[in-house]
Amino acid sequence: MRIGIIGAGMIGGTLTRRLTALGHEVRVANSRDPETLADLAAETGATAVWAKDAAQDADVVIVSIPQKNTPDLAPGIVSSARPGAPVVETNNYYPQQRDGRIEALEDGTPESVWVSEYLGTRVYKVFNGIWWKHLLEKGAPSGTDGRIALPVAGADGPAKETVFALVDELGFDPVDTGDLEESWRQQPGTPVYGKDYDAEHARTALAEASPERPAEFRAA
Repeated sequence: MRIGIIGAGMIGGTLTRRLTALGHEVRVANSRDPETLADLAAETGATAVWAKDAAQDADVVIVSIPQKNTPDLAPGIVSSARPGAPVVETNNYYPQQRDGRIEALEDGTPESVWVSEYLGTRVYKVFNGIWWKHLLEKGAPSGTDGRIALPVAGADGPAKETVFALVDELGFDPVDTGDLEESWRQQPGTPVYGKDYDAEHARTALAEASPERPAEFRAA
């Protein structure tokens, strides 16, 4: 598949490495000149592009940036993807540590719903709760005992099936969180967040989540 990645930090960079190794054609961008990604491109074979070009004709688009930078994305930045292509977002809201106060999120809007509104398209939330090094190194074949599960939130349909298949190809068990409105179940501070649970334990943790944001993940 052709995959466009906007954001080349820990998760975006790791996905660039993993997806190119699996044979996918990856275009990767950050907020700066593509030349700043020359080393990553040389290492992986990915093509470094301007952010506005990352989604061009993509089968999947991944947005992996600091939450506070979401409003800075150009309008329609993912609209050049192929019709029906899923848009994945990996972002997390860290108000005290990085992002500052975002009023809508403080008022209870799920983080991915907020991102979806800015991007002007439905999105799928995944890869937000796994440490980048485990994403890089701990993928395992399907059926492996204790295989790490990754929650996926978003609308049912072919696009979600594509995301599930990609998660599986990367070596993880996709677990359905539900619609995007249920994506709060995998936000920072929830029982599943940051845990390398298998599918059974991930489902239990998702069911036990509370929509109330913990104090450490609210603006001070």
